[in-house]
Amino acid sequence: MSPEKNYIEINRESWNNRTDAHLESEFYDLEGFKKGNTSLNNIELDLLGDIKGKSILHLQCHFGQDSISLSRLGAKVIGIDLSNKAIESAKKLAKETSADTTFFCSDIYDLSNHLDKEFDIVFTSYGTIGWLPDLDKWAKVISRFLKPNGKFVFVEFHPVVWMFDYNFEKIAYRYFNSGAIVETESGTYADKTANITQDYVMWNHGFSEVFNSLITNGLEINSLDEYDYSPYNCFNKTVEIAPKKFRIEHLGDKIPMVYSVLATKKN
Repeated sequence: MSPEKNYIEINRESWNNRTDAHLESEFYDLEGFKKGNTSLNNIELDLLGDIKGKSILHLQCHFGQDSISLSRLGAKVIGIDLSNKAIESAKKLAKETSADTTFFCSDIYDLSNHLDKEFDIVFTSYGTIGWLPDLDKWAKVISRFLKPNGKFVFVEFHPVVWMFDYNFEKIAYRYFNSGAIVETESGTYADKTANITQDYVMWNHGFSEVFNSLITNGLEINSLDEYDYSPYNCFNKTVEIAPKKFRIEHLGDKIPMVYSVLATKKN
């Protein structure tokens, strides 16, 4: 079977393979998190606002830090992820931190076979949609799980970032979605020296694809913002210009690195 058709199994294995390295990494600072540090950034916190008493569905939650951080702010949170190993770790972390957060393992496109409710907020952030081949199906899932007038809160790395090679020296990939990108990596963004190697399958998604999928599926775009930094030091050749603000050193503030979207499901 081609990697494109078998992408779910390839990517599940890829994320299962990364999970231990991520749990042990300085990047995720698990000890600090267990002591009460939030894993959320100002970008998404500003969009979320007061979430006390709100129900939140967190798509592609990895091992659950953001989901638990949302719970700590008073929300009732369900986190889902493709990686069974990440979800096992999320459940363990929720228990260790006494968090009232629910986790289960599911491919995002298969979610309606596992869950039957609607939420005040659907949330997903940083490095999520690149793992999905079809954004129309993605937006249908978001719309299906939002209450009327419910909010979709989305923060993602800017599609311009994914055009570059790993050292940001040349344009190596197409801005637009032209099919699966199949690659092998050693290490992982959270620990580039980790002694792991994994295959993965990804897709690039330009703005028109992202926004038309949301609009077509009944979501009204309330805001779009672009940022000239990343809150995560997950790329090569970076410099920290302020606490939790990273840029590609030789590109400075010339490129957008992150964007955020707030959308409402039409009544």
